[in-house]
Amino acid sequence: MSATLAPSPTEAPAPALAPRERETLRHIAAGRTYVQTARHMGLSTHTVDAYLRRIRAKLNITNTAQLTRTAIAMGL
Repeated sequence: MSATLAPSPTEAPAPALAPRERETLRHIAAGRTYVQTARHMGLSTHTVDAYLRRIRAKLNITNTAQLTRTAIAMGL
């Protein structure tokens, strides 16, 4: 018999991002500013900021460098 181990906290899956959150993350990770991202997505900069706040909260990320590394790891 094989024993099934519970995943450790570091192996917990990342929370799912909404499609617009993923798109926002992709733009920011590509080096676009909030204004460029908003213009490209047809949104206000306030909406882009709200998406990024939600992304940071979901993924427990505090800065843009971490956002970029996470986007690359996610294949965005």
